Amino acid sequence: MSSSVEEINRKVEQSFPQVMQVVEEVSKVMVGQRDLIEKLLIGILCEGHILVEGVPGLAKTTAIKCLAATLNASFSRIQFTPDLLPADLIGTQIYSPKDGSFSVKKGPVFGNIILADEINRAPAKVQSALLEAMQEGQVTIADQSFKLPAPFLVMATQNPVEQEGTYPLPEAQVDRFMLKVTVDYPSKSDEIEVMKRLAKNYDTPQLEQVLTTEQIGELSHLIDSIFVDDKLYSYVADLVFATRNPEIYGLDEIKHLIEYGASPRASINLIKAAKGEAFLKGRGFVTPQDIKTIGHSVMRHRLIVSYEAEAQNMSADDILVKIFDQIDVP
Repeated sequence: MSSSVEEINRKVEQSFPQVMQVVEEVSKVMVGQRDLIEKLLIGILCEGHILVEGVPGLAKTTAIKCLAATLNASFSRIQFTPDLLPADLIGTQIYSPKDGSFSVKKGPVFGNIILADEINRAPAKVQSALLEAMQEGQVTIADQSFKLPAPFLVMATQNPVEQEGTYPLPEAQVDRFMLKVTVDYPSKSDEIEVMKRLAKNYDTPQLEQVLTTEQIGELSHLIDSIFVDDKLYSYVADLVFATRNPEIYGLDEIKHLIEYGASPRASINLIKAAKGEAFLKGRGFVTPQDIKTIGHSVMRHRLIVSYEAEAQNMSADDILVKIFDQIDVP
C-alpha cells in the first residue's frame, strides 16, 4: 500500500467515528433498517440523490427526517400531489401593484435536503421541474437562474403498490438518482420492538445535530480521494457493458430480457457509491465487495427490462444477479 493510500486510510479512520455517531442518533428513533440508513448516508456524503421505494408504513419518511435532524442543514418536506404545480416547488415571480415591479418568491426546493414525499403522485410537469435542480444544482424562475445551496440532495419516496392517481417517473429523472433503495418489511424482533415503543404514548427522542454542512463538504472531499485500483474501474465498466451487450460476456440467456442497458451515469455513480461504501467500512480504498454490495442500488433503476422479462416475472434485480455472478471479479 502506497504512502498516499495509507494517508487516506488514516484520515478515513479518524473521520469514521463521527459519521457512525449519525447512525447511532438515527437509531434512537429508527428500529432496524440499518441498510436504509447507511445508503441515505452514502447519498449525502457522495452528493447523490436517492429514491426510496417500499410499501406504506415502513418508516421511509421517518428515516429521512431523522437523518436530516442530525445534520445542521436546511430541510424541506414537499408532499407531492396531483394538483401540485411547478411554481409550488421552485417558486415564482410575484407582481407588486404598488410600484409595478416583480419580485421572486423562492420555493421549498431551496434547501440542503429535500424530502420529495410520494414523488410519483405529481404529474410529469412537476417532476420535470426537478430535473434542472437535480442535475445542475440550480433552478430557473422566469428569466433568472438561481444557484441552490450546497449540499443539495433530493431524497424521494414512492409507493410501488398503489398505482391509482400516480404518474410513472420519466426515465430521464430516474437516471438522475444515484441510488434506488428498496425497503423491505422489518424482522419479527424489530416489529415487536416497534410495537412496544409505539403502541403507547411514546416521546420521540430529541436527536442531536452531529454534522454541519461544512463538515459534510469536507467528508465529501475525503471520500472523493479514496483509492480505486484501475482493475476495479475495468470491473465496473464490464458490469455496465454487460447490461448493454450481454452476449459479449456469455450472457446470451438474458439478452432478450433487457430492453435498454444502464447509462454512463451508472458507471460514474457505481464508483462514487463504492467509495462511500468503503468509507462506511472505515477504509480508504475500494474493494470488489464494496462494488457488489452497492451495485444493485446503483443499477436497478437504470436497467429497463423487456416485456418478455415482465411476462416471466423477472425483475431488474434478478437480471443483475446473473450479471454479477458471471463477470469475473478482479
